[in-house]
Parts: sequence; structure tokens; C-alpha cells
Amino acid sequence: MTAIIVTVCILTGLIHCAETLSYSLRLAGVRTGKLAVSLSLTGILLLVSRTANMVQSPLAGGLIDLARAEPGVPLKEGYHWIIMASSVGTAVAIILFPSFVLLFSRMISHLETAGSLPRMVTSVTVEQLRNARYHLRRPRWSMLRSLRYHGVPYSLFIMNACVTGIYTVGVLAALYASFLFPDMAAFTSQSSGLINGVATILLTVFIDPHLAMLTDKAQRDPKAQAGLGQVLGAFMLSRLAGTLLAQLLFLPAAYWIGWVSGLLH
Repeated sequence: MTAIIVTVCILTGLIHCAETLSYSLRLAGVRTGKLAVSLSLTGILLLVSRTANMVQSPLAGGLIDLARAEPGVPLKEGYHWIIMASSVGTAVAIILFPSFVLLFSRMISHLETAGSLPRMVTSVTVEQLRNARYHLRRPRWSMLRSLRYHGVPYSLFIMNACVTGIYTVGVLAALYASFLFPDMAAFTSQSSGLINGVATILLTVFIDPHLAMLTDKAQRDPKAQAGLGQVLGAFMLSRLAGTLLAQLLFLPAAYWIGWVSGLLH
């Protein structure tokens, strides 16, 4: 069981790291003036996240079968470790953010020259890979002190944290609810949409449009680019706070899914 938990933790960390690094692609697109190209690469980055999620979910569900076969297995603690992996993955992305803004800027330029992603990948030389180390930037505490909100409402960062917490805990809470309420296991295990659906609506309606407007403003006004980086940094920190919030949401969400399932069953 430990091997499965470790595997799921690695995949979970990769998912949240990839999704958080999408902010650096957005900023790289603004800085290079090629936002459309950066959005295309964002789709590829998120594809990595979704592919890892396709492997992660069945493995996380397999822990339920192991816990039923071996009473006393610390299933709840295992899920909390998986949630912690999401915090680690987000924190790693925050640390890598300055470096990946530069690396993605170079990637966007190379993609424009190559004309397609396969050509760009096959044209990469060993010397170019070696030169990548010159784009690495060590994170500094001054970066945190320089964060500004630039008129973005505090409520938006709070909502981003809540949405991240809901998204982080959705599938895991549904799976754990199927363990707590075995009579409704089939229904509860498929009920992650009850939680993730709310998160998706909040993200699409309130957060994404505001980020799009900030990005558009930064693309038109070079002076606003530094401000965009600071705001994106604050959004990443709110994502990290959301993954920590997920630790508190996990058990209540599982019981809520069980309660709703009981009403609909």
C-alpha cells in the first residue's frame, strides 16, 4: 500500500506543479508578445496534468479496495499525505516560477522559428540544453516582499484558494465517502462532480475572466507587465493556501457527499 501512496503522491505533485506553472507560461507570452502561442503551450502543459490525473485516480481508488481487504490500514492518513503532495507540487512550482518564465520565453521563440512542436523538439541540441542553466533563477525572499495586488480584490484571492481547495479534495473525498458509506459506494465514488462542478463554475465565472483582463492590459501596456508578475505570484500563493485548506475540507466533504448520496439514493 505504501508504494501505491507514494506513486499517487508523485502524480498528484506533478499535476499541481504543472497547473501552477501555467501562470509562468501566461507571463512569458505577455513578455514575448506572443500570447496566442503561449496559450497553445499551456494546453500542452495541462495535457501533462490531465494524463497524470488519468493514472492517479484509479490508483487512489485502488486504496479503497486494499483498506477493505485489510482492516486497520490507515486510509485516511494516506489520503492526507496525497493532499500534502499537492501542496508540495504547488510550492515547487512557485520556486521554479522565475526560471520557467525565462525558459518558456525561449521555448515560445523556438516554437515560432520551428513552426511546430515536433520540429522544435527534434531540433533541440545538447548545447541548447546546456545553455538552459543560464536561465535558472534562484528564488529570493525579496520576491515575496515585492508582491502587490494592483487593485485585484482580496476576495478574488480568497475565492481562488477556496476553489483550489475544493478541486484538490474533490476526487479523494468522493472515494473516501465510498469507503465510509459502503451501501452507497457506487454512487458516492462517482460523485466527485458534485464538488468539482462547483469549483469549475467559480473558476470560470469569477477568476478566469479577471486574469484574462489583467493579461490583456499587460500586453497593451509594457509598464503593467511587472505588475502582472506580482499578481500571478499572489495567485500562486493563494493556490498553495488552497491546497492547505484542502486538509481541513477533506473529511467534511466526504461526509457531505455521503449525506447528499443518502438523500438521492
